[in-house]
Amino acid sequence: MKAVLVREFGPPEQLLLEEVAAKHAGAGEVVIAVKACGLNFLDALIVQGKYQVKPPLPFSPGAEVAGVIREVGSGVSGLAIGMRVLVATVYGGFAEEAVMPARGVIPLPEQMDFVSAAAFPIAYATSYHALKDRAQLKAGETLLVLGAAGGVGLTAVELGKIMGARVIACASSEEKLALCRQYGADALINYSSGDLRERVKELTQGKGVDVVYDPVGGTYAEPAVRSLAYQGRYLVIGFASGEIPKIALNLLLLKSASLVGVFWGAYAQAAPARVAANFTELLGWYTQGRLRPHVCAQYPLERFHEALDVVMNRKAQGKVVLVIA
Repeated sequence: MKAVLVREFGPPEQLLLEEVAAKHAGAGEVVIAVKACGLNFLDALIVQGKYQVKPPLPFSPGAEVAGVIREVGSGVSGLAIGMRVLVATVYGGFAEEAVMPARGVIPLPEQMDFVSAAAFPIAYATSYHALKDRAQLKAGETLLVLGAAGGVGLTAVELGKIMGARVIACASSEEKLALCRQYGADALINYSSGDLRERVKELTQGKGVDVVYDPVGGTYAEPAVRSLAYQGRYLVIGFASGEIPKIALNLLLLKSASLVGVFWGAYAQAAPARVAANFTELLGWYTQGRLRPHVCAQYPLERFHEALDVVMNRKAQGKVVLVIA
């Protein structure tokens, strides 16, 4: 079978699609015939050795896998050969087959296709954990989403609306903001052509926002922190800009505000039952038609370099997906 392999940490350009031996399931594992794999910014980081987790070499990147179970290992219950499933993992998805721990594998709703499934687990799970568990977002509060047209940002817009918040979407172009409007944003800020902090003041009558959702980092972090309302919460999701900002802590003190880290992968390990309950809610909203994963581009496995380039250079609106079979 074919797989993209990381044989040494380095730039994504050095990755090759190789022929490798077929996978087999060990105890507590399943082999998934991969049909689609979602791309995330973490894929670009993990191949360079810059992610929080460094897998043993060689490995395949790809953290959102959708496919069909081909083999079931000993000790596995509730899963069977032929079942359509998805799994949120850390690596392994850029391949025709993937071995996954059975405990993290989720059967697909009948209505969900493989491409939508591959665009679903990490983005929605991260945003829901951030807004529900970390920020404790309440109906009637105001949510500011940076990078709102990106893979996780757009899910934050959707979920913020479902949770009853007023959502202000920020993006770098009018085209991206138009997509955010389609997904329910109440107000829009083009931060490439205006002053972020002044626009937030105008839109909130000087009160500020209750929650900031920031997957970008970089130069907009400080004005966003300064835009927090009293007892506001700033969610640190990631640093897609490539720059980790330095925040003066007195800005938080003056407003009794909170700087809140969000690392869904660690939460999934620490609180699996709560993660499972969140997934049940999310998949329920999908089957009701309330969540609509937005896939802006699909690529065959052979064109994985192009797909990674779109994600790394922040050209994606919503998700990019590799279609493998």
